[in-house]
Amino acid sequence: MTPRFLMAATYASLAIATAMPAAAEGKGETVTPHSQQSIPNIPGKSLVTAVVDYAPGGASPAHTHPKSAFVFAYVLSGEIESKVNEEPTRIYHAGESWSEVPGAVHSISRNASKTKPAKLLAVFVVDTDDKQLVTPVK
Repeated sequence: MTPRFLMAATYASLAIATAMPAAAEGKGETVTPHSQQSIPNIPGKSLVTAVVDYAPGGASPAHTHPKSAFVFAYVLSGEIESKVNEEPTRIYHAGESWSEVPGAVHSISRNASKTKPAKLLAVFVVDTDDKQLVTPVK
């Protein structure tokens, strides 16, 4: 690895670590940045991943993502209740997934269980310059 790559990766990790938890102030939710990498054949785009852990009954506030972001969510464990845009509210189980188009409003994102934790992997394809990945809806 080159020093330039290591510096870029460190900067990106710090930016994600500071932007995501600050914007995602849900009750019973922990967002952990996982990875960030430029997409070599799509200049200006990056692939960013984060793990969202929900305590029993935990939830994220209603939110959006950058207008450039395509989001893929995969449930790692437990059950997640989700509503994106005008789609019906749905409960996703471990092994199931959904996606969010750029500009989508994610009005419901919460653990469907009051007794068991849940976890999901969020994968973003986003403009490399977009550092704040979650913006609460007011």
